[in-house]
Amino acid sequence: MIVKCILCDKMETIDDESPLAKKLRNRPIHTYMCQECHDRISKKTKERLATGKFRTYPMKKKDDDWF
Repeated sequence: MIVKCILCDKMETIDDESPLAKKLRNRPIHTYMCQECHDRISKKTKERLATGKFRTYPMKKKDDDWF
């Protein structure tokens, strides 16, 4: 299966029988990101976390009257 990275537009080939290929075929909302872009984003995110100015906010639980 030929896939295209959403960030750098690099074309790559992945195995047709891999779980990633199945996920991309069956769920069109899922997108492919090459390993280089994935590593770059994770590295920059870790750098932002190390500065102390980057915060992740927890999901607020919605109180439901039905429970």
